[in-house]
Amino acid sequence: MGKIKYLIIRFSSIGDIVLTTPVIRGLKQQVDNAEIHYVTKNKHASIVRSNPFIDKVHVLDENINDLLDELEKEQLDYIIDLHQNFRSNRIKSRLKLPAFSFEKLNFKKFLMIQFKINRLPERHIVDRYLDTVSVFDVQNDEQGLDFFIPEKEQFDKNKLPKFFQKSFLVFVIAGTYFTKRLPVSKKVEICNAVDFPIILLGGQNEIHEATEVDSETGENVLNLVGKLSLNESASLVRAAKLVLANDTGLMHIATAFKKKILSFWGNTVPEFGMYPYQAHPDSKIIEVKDLKCRPCSKLGFDKCPKKHFNCMNQIEVQKAVQWIKENY
Repeated sequence: MGKIKYLIIRFSSIGDIVLTTPVIRGLKQQVDNAEIHYVTKNKHASIVRSNPFIDKVHVLDENINDLLDELEKEQLDYIIDLHQNFRSNRIKSRLKLPAFSFEKLNFKKFLMIQFKINRLPERHIVDRYLDTVSVFDVQNDEQGLDFFIPEKEQFDKNKLPKFFQKSFLVFVIAGTYFTKRLPVSKKVEICNAVDFPIILLGGQNEIHEATEVDSETGENVLNLVGKLSLNESASLVRAAKLVLANDTGLMHIATAFKKKILSFWGNTVPEFGMYPYQAHPDSKIIEVKDLKCRPCSKLGFDKCPKKHFNCMNQIEVQKAVQWIKENY
């Protein structure tokens, strides 16, 4: 019997791609002779290139026509569209193959955001991703998420100051949008309320915030924001005793490593189905419930539309500190 070639589509972003890994693993391990192809944006290709369940990665760059030509030559059998947008529809239209597409529930999210009417299913997005491959008798193996780090791309813990080499917690201050990030004052308050070693992680966009936190905290805080690759950051997450994070990609990577996670939720809500999947049982979600304006977006904003930012400003720091002290 020849190979059965599957093309999985998920262009972005970090967390969303990590959340597709149970589908990748399920197809590869449960379908005889499955060959897994994955298409994503070039900047995210490193996330999936190290996945041993993927046979070939295809990248989307500026010219989608080059990608379409490349995919056409592969003689694929099925498309699993986990993105559902204009570009994924172009791929499906060009290849004319049997396609199984993820339902994004945009109208139900619209109802939740605009009218606070919750018609969303009480199911995680991972389980809904898996629905797209149920036709191939793929079952949830209950193994959670995957994230693979090439050995040469791991962070060398021996480069850390001695105080941090034995044990530390990671504070992921990243967040694509301002309204998904815990305010600087809250971060500072948490860092100053505990004596444990804390490593700050994030990307280039959070360098300014990290510098502020660093300047207002003690020697127990090590600022590595904007200084590491994604895989280096992920290896520190894997080594951490605890992980504090906003609703962002490294939160899902921490989940893949079965970490205890304290997650902070601002304008987005867990009801959207993207909370830590099969998280460590000691993990905790902190959010301000029953705000009339929340959720205000399925993604986020560069500033609070209501100007008060109560979804984050009313987060109780003491609850976070208590959780850290109980779990460290």
